[in-house]
Amino acid sequence: MMMNLELAARYHMLPPGSRVLCAVSGGADSMCLLHLLWSGRGGLGIEVAAAHYEHGLRGEESQRDAEFVERFCREREIACLVEHGDAADYGRKKHLGIEEAARELRYDFLRRAAAELNCDKIATAHNADDNAETIIFNLCRGGGLGLGGIPPVRGNIIRPLLGCTRAEIEEYLRENSIPHVEDSSNESDAYSRNLIRHHVMPVLRSINPGAVLAAGRAARLLREDEECLEAQAAEFTGRFFDGASLPQRELAALPRAIAARAVRRLCPKTLRLAHVDAALGLCGGSGLAFADLPGIRLRREQGRIYFTPMECLELPDKSLVPGQTLEIPEAGLRLRAEIAEHGGEINDLFKTYCFKYESICGNISCTGRRPGDRLRPIGRGCTKSLKSLFLEAGMTQDQRRLTPVFRDEKGILAVYGLAADERTQARRGEKILRIDIERLQTGR
Repeated sequence: MMMNLELAARYHMLPPGSRVLCAVSGGADSMCLLHLLWSGRGGLGIEVAAAHYEHGLRGEESQRDAEFVERFCREREIACLVEHGDAADYGRKKHLGIEEAARELRYDFLRRAAAELNCDKIATAHNADDNAETIIFNLCRGGGLGLGGIPPVRGNIIRPLLGCTRAEIEEYLRENSIPHVEDSSNESDAYSRNLIRHHVMPVLRSINPGAVLAAGRAARLLREDEECLEAQAAEFTGRFFDGASLPQRELAALPRAIAARAVRRLCPKTLRLAHVDAALGLCGGSGLAFADLPGIRLRREQGRIYFTPMECLELPDKSLVPGQTLEIPEAGLRLRAEIAEHGGEINDLFKTYCFKYESICGNISCTGRRPGDRLRPIGRGCTKSLKSLFLEAGMTQDQRRLTPVFRDEKGILAVYGLAADERTQARRGEKILRIDIERLQTGR
């Protein structure tokens, strides 16, 4: 049987003169791809090299796979690079799941290997079954992303077997007596993809024996739709994005499918459905409002939606005057300070601060953090650095950057949401400075 490489031809994956790096795990799919490219290299007018990444997850079995790939390539004089890593340790350090950590390490290695071996293409062995499983996995995650399945081409990464079923691949291996190794982890239902492969796909095949290829056809149509919508979103942002903002009215007038993609194009990280909803929620209404998305803040102001990276946000120094209201849009807060004759305490939700009036020295300001900031939190009996309080609270750098600090001329009075200095603690009946805090409207 000759493998169907119609997809490779349709997407011009293997133009003559290409030097292709084949990612080889040693399993059935990658050994099929390597043999197919190597045996057909003359007719295709290409050169072939191989790369294997050993993730350090399966002990002796992983080492066996690496040695198998090296031997197979050596016997056929195929240039081959092998690298050993520790995906589990990498995942712990980066706070990633094993699968995601392994993928990051593998693709980083493939890019470096391609450069070292002077390859302009990286071929992976994803097949039609992988594509169908990916679509179902993404459908279960929700959000509408990834329903176009695995792209046949992404940059210099090509997937020549994406139109071939796993059954066709196995038949090719048998007909050509090509050895391969089995990954024992593929039998475990501990991984979501294995659950889909072992339990969901058989049910779908019982409904329609051609379910795998049908899913591939559906994915192709969805990718075509996606490309069309992305092109319209790109045209919109190219016309209206001024480097910092989009016009609210024009964004609101777009079909949601295009508006969502326009927002995603201007954000540094992948957005979940809830993030997109928050962003588009700013298009309705008027006045100041904001939405915090991963890595970026969106702000509605004077008819425009502003996109500001979190690392560019800093709290300005502002004076807090009794009897006046102070808005801090960067922190999403509105403050009102009043002098009162009655004592009080900080409430549990940090919506009210009550400072002993006699303890306040000079003017009061609201600022961001400063190097060397320290205070004696009420009830702690010791001095703490602001940095240590942030660490104790598990606050991100973005959260730390946008946490207001109340100060007078002696130092810190309080840190919003965390602590107040013990010198400010008022007893019942003592004159106080009361600060009431409310959140500004948000797009959430």
